Amino acid sequence: MRLSLAATAALALAPSGAFAVDYMTAEAAAKLMFAEADRFEIRDWQLDAAQAQAIAALGVKPRSAQWKLRLAYKGRELLGVVVADEVLGKFELISYAVGIGTDGRVRGVEILSYRESHGHEVRTPAWRKQFLGKAQGAPLKLGEDIANISGATLSCGHVTEGVKRIVAVVEQARRSGVLG
Repeated sequence: MRLSLAATAALALAPSGAFAVDYMTAEAAAKLMFAEADRFEIRDWQLDAAQAQAIAALGVKPRSAQWKLRLAYKGRELLGVVVADEVLGKFELISYAVGIGTDGRVRGVEILSYRESHGHEVRTPAWRKQFLGKAQGAPLKLGEDIANISGATLSCGHVTEGVKRIVAVVEQARRSGVLG
């Protein structure tokens, strides 16, 4: 069977099949980022209008009012929180989790699932390490304090925006007393 030139071109230009890989669950990421924790408590939290506006004022799109916070404890001491989220890569969603200590600084970023055929380099430890220690007020801007990866620009940019969003959301949760 012969394909027409138009059909051949359409097939060549179509996005290649997704290369979905699930690396870990949000629970596993939480245990990795807070290895010293002896328990995790899940707390559902909703941003109110003022909190959403405060996040938007930072130049961050809140994406959702509903958030699931995984609080990490050692005994009665709160160590920090892990938040899982998703951002769009080029065509598909990237699932990731961010761990933030009680000091508001990023303790870790883990890619949970990656569904794109390109850009998987965002999962490399060297790239994710750039976020460690960042807190609200840090630029968290691709090409400035977060390096871009050639061929993974959209994934790098969207994950960076997502981490900045999670930092802002957790800061609002901390200010509202949800983490206490």
